[in-house]
Amino acid sequence: MPIKRMWSGRFEKTGDSFVNQFGASIGFDQEMAKEDIYGSLAHVKMLKATKILSAKDADQIIAGLEQLDHRLETEGLPFSVENEDIHMNIEALLTEEIGPVAGKLHTGRSRNDQVATDLHLYVNEQLPKVIEVLKQLQIELVTKAEENVETIMPGYTHMQHAQPISYGHYLMAYFQMFQRDVERFEFNKKHTSISPLGAAALAGTTFPIDRQMSSNLLGFNKPYDNSLDAVADRDFVLEFLSNASILMMHLSRLCEEIIYWCSYEFNYIELSDKYSTGSSIMPQKKNPDMAELIRGKTGRVYGDLLGLLTTMKGLPLAYNKDMQEDKEGIFDAVKTIIPSVKIMAGMIKTMHVHKARMEHATHNDFFECHRVS
Repeated sequence: MPIKRMWSGRFEKTGDSFVNQFGASIGFDQEMAKEDIYGSLAHVKMLKATKILSAKDADQIIAGLEQLDHRLETEGLPFSVENEDIHMNIEALLTEEIGPVAGKLHTGRSRNDQVATDLHLYVNEQLPKVIEVLKQLQIELVTKAEENVETIMPGYTHMQHAQPISYGHYLMAYFQMFQRDVERFEFNKKHTSISPLGAAALAGTTFPIDRQMSSNLLGFNKPYDNSLDAVADRDFVLEFLSNASILMMHLSRLCEEIIYWCSYEFNYIELSDKYSTGSSIMPQKKNPDMAELIRGKTGRVYGDLLGLLTTMKGLPLAYNKDMQEDKEGIFDAVKTIIPSVKIMAGMIKTMHVHKARMEHATHNDFFECHRVS
């Protein structure tokens, strides 16, 4: 028997299985299961406080959601493509847990403001993690720079010897790049910590809800000022992806130079075996594969940004199904940039600097002529 969908009121026919799978998002938006439960808990607590729901019904729903949250943490939850998305899956599981009263959870709420809330919560949670790994990378750069204040190397323009510089000074240039990345992600919080709950489908609800209360319960700074903007806005995701792309560009530039510096021709540094691989046919080789992978994954994150920019560029207000495509890119970017930064921190910490080789490279290249003159 076909599942009766939340939106199926006027519909007499259901789509084929292939159509339903194409339209479903549970394959990826289950990443926001915890956020969906948290958003629902805040919503039902607000419904209880405003007496839109009775205390009995609200407490039953709260207990059911808390049980689902516990199951999610301990054993995971089963999701079904027939229930389309994470919101309908959670509601179906809640109905199994507590019965028909679960349907009252949707009072005064649409999936439009619900998914926007989940996404805000997800990005809000990821921002401190990204900032933390960046700061750890900065610590490794400072440590390595302090060890190499007096390590002299060629400075380059056009990849030609230009002026002698300190290797510590060189490393601190990247520290500054990553500091700007930290500041960009910090600023991203301002546009992420806004609550869409209460906007409903696009124009609010006639129920006497308390948007400020649900916003406070979720730890947001404030609710959106405009209900259309609340469900249509994905600027905060684009901002994250833009910041992530700039971060990956910085990592890629550093990777490019690491790959140069550990080549036979330069031999300025040697990477730890932990961050290198060998060859199946040439046993003498030590390949900087982790640096190459980070450099390669930069294009992936650029694609995440360009994909969402293209998706959003022609959308009229307010919600459109196109916006289902807003999630996979952000999930992918988070899963790419955090490990990339961690790997880079490990490479910097464990690499060996050939100080004598760096200094030797500054001889007989006109540097000495400049010093004499």
